[in-house]
Parts: sequence; structure tokens; C-alpha cells
Amino acid sequence: MTTEEIILSSARKVFRSKGLEGARMQEIADEAGINKALLHYYFRSKEKLFEKIFIEAFADLLPAVRVSLNQVENLSQFLTFFISRYFDLITELPYLPQFILQEINRNPDLMRKVTGNNELPIAQVKMLIHRDVERGLIRPIEAEQLMVNTIALIIFPFAARPIVQSLIFDNDQAAFENFLSHRKEVITRFVLDAIKPQNSL
Repeated sequence: MTTEEIILSSARKVFRSKGLEGARMQEIADEAGINKALLHYYFRSKEKLFEKIFIEAFADLLPAVRVSLNQVENLSQFLTFFISRYFDLITELPYLPQFILQEINRNPDLMRKVTGNNELPIAQVKMLIHRDVERGLIRPIEAEQLMVNTIALIIFPFAARPIVQSLIFDNDQAAFENFLSHRKEVITRFVLDAIKPQNSL
């Protein structure tokens, strides 16, 4: 592994255990086995380091989503794939939503920098919806509403973890982690049930 790869791997571990706000550059340097000056040579700030991790994560996700849309037979298959991949990404980097909300306000061009030419292909999702509605497989729904609702269901427990863990789980971290372990399957069932045609309910 190169020094940069070691730094990124170490940073992921520290961000995962300490969060974006709690992580310190010295901790990342210690985890990587390098001095802090060398860490700053590669990445000027903690935010720049996390931005690199963020960009790499989405560099894998969005092309995979586009490929999936060309391979699936129906919308349900696509949604199952999308929920699984996106949930796994956020689980791997649970402080990603916090970073996005914080950095988008500071740097509105960040998402364009991250996605490049790999935006979420809403036009293809619309085509899948139209085809499945005509087949009687799903009820009519706006693609934009469907995708925003799905992404919100995935992101919210991570973005609002202190609130959810406190109000619903009485600050029981083990109970919250157990909740998350079933969350992917629950979201998938919820979304697929929501788009079923009326006569199948």
C-alpha cells in the first residue's frame, strides 16, 4: 500500500470510531504510523481527508447504480439493489450524512465534484416506473419522490443518530446497533410495499 492508501484506511477507522467531529488528525497519524507533518503534507485538513474518502465512496456507488438500471427486469429489483448498496455505504461511513450536510452549506459545488458525470439517472428510473405501471406491477409514483423517500429512509437514522438513540432507545447503544442491523431489510420491505398496486394490498 502507498502512504496515501495507508492514511485513507487509517482515517476510515478513526472516523468510524470517533465520528467526523471527534476525530483528530493526530489520531489518524498515529493509526497510520506516520508523523502529523507527513499527514498534513498529503491532506491539509481533516475535512479534505474526509472529502477524499467521500469522493471515492461515491465513485463506486453511482456507476454501479447506472449498471444496475440496465440489467434489472423491474423496479423492485432496482430498488432492492439500490437500498442494499447505499445502506452498506452509509454503514461503512456512518458520518457521511453529517459531513454532506455540513460541507454542502460551505461548498455547494461539492456534490458536482463528487458525482462528475455520474448523477443519479432519474430518467432511467422514470422509464422503469412507466413500464411497471403499464404491466400492473406497481402503482404510479413520481421517480423523484420515490428516490428522495428511499434515500431519506436510509440516511435519517445515521444523520440523526443522537436524537434517535436518545428518544427511542434511551441511549442504549446496543439496542440502536441491533435496530440498524435489521434496517436494510425493513426499508426494502417498506418501499416495495408502498409501490404495490392497490388491488394487491
